Amino acid sequence: MANRELSIATLALDVGFSETSEFTAAFHRLTGENPELLSSQSRIIKGVASLHHHGSMQSAANYDRGAGWSTLADRYGFALLMPEQSVRNNLNRSFNWFQRNDTQRGEGEAHSIVQMVEQMVRDHDIDRRRIFVTGLSAGGAMTLAMLATYPDVFAAGAVIAGLPYGGAANAQEALRCMFQAPPKSSRELGDLVREASPNRNIWPKLSVWHGSADRTVKPSNAGEIIKQWLDVHGLPLTPMSDQIVDGHSRQVWWNADGETVIESYTIMDMAHGVPLTHSEGGVAGPYMIEAGISSSARIAEFFGLTDTLRRTPAETTELSRRAPLFGALRKATRSHRIRAVRAWRNVSATIHKGIERRRANKKVHVRSVVKR
Repeated sequence: MANRELSIATLALDVGFSETSEFTAAFHRLTGENPELLSSQSRIIKGVASLHHHGSMQSAANYDRGAGWSTLADRYGFALLMPEQSVRNNLNRSFNWFQRNDTQRGEGEAHSIVQMVEQMVRDHDIDRRRIFVTGLSAGGAMTLAMLATYPDVFAAGAVIAGLPYGGAANAQEALRCMFQAPPKSSRELGDLVREASPNRNIWPKLSVWHGSADRTVKPSNAGEIIKQWLDVHGLPLTPMSDQIVDGHSRQVWWNADGETVIESYTIMDMAHGVPLTHSEGGVAGPYMIEAGISSSARIAEFFGLTDTLRRTPAETTELSRRAPLFGALRKATRSHRIRAVRAWRNVSATIHKGIERRRANKKVHVRSVVKR
């Protein structure tokens, strides 16, 4: 099947180049096998790419402006790739996540999107191990389609107010799923992913976000997504940790090595849209909702796009299931080890300064202040 015609907005930001701090990259048509994809203004300092799918009735630029991804990319120096749906494909500008010929490996929109990624990788020397994908609503459902059909391309993904992969085969079924996710067993849901890309043993990590008051895509879809990907990863349904982060519920599952592979945020009393906070660069608007938590910042941290992102400590309210012993020990002691190393460095630096002053002035005047 021929590739779908999509547009692409690309924004690759480099800290220190103010002229790229706005969404100025050009839109280019994607047709055939050799599309011209990237703007000549693109600059990248890290070989990392993050792919973003807008929701229905949105443009790539509006989605970027509201979610604040350009602010994060400017701050941490990673590349953004933003496909934009054409009205020729869908009058609502919705990605066709419910069409089989658009969500299978090597076909339709999924194939066009992965071509965009491939072009960016070649042109900007992107690390193939550090490519991520996220999206809202229909874009979130398309994100899951990309993770299912190209798990070898993406290291992790994040879906906001989306729907499970393979849940619908036409527009009528898609509407039905939006209002009430049809219940399926974890095995049935997991098989849909495994059949999309057989012979895979390693699967991408996943972050799931949904508002508890969403009336456009019912929150039950988040539960089905989680069931689907827990089965793919071979993890139990019971969360390994329940936390409160910025006033909202976060559930976590990790693997035998103690690495978080699935997380789920439920945003209390939030309708359909992206949870954001102005302090992290988000801009409220249609489907962009001030919620006191920045999904973009948290997702960037989940992806590992920054090691310095300010993080509010989560209040752990319940540990539902014990993690494997050594993984749990690593998770529990990591922060303590970091604080101990920092404290020792502070002490050591203070001692050396005192010695130098004593040699110079033949006086001992050492004051040690260590904050733990």
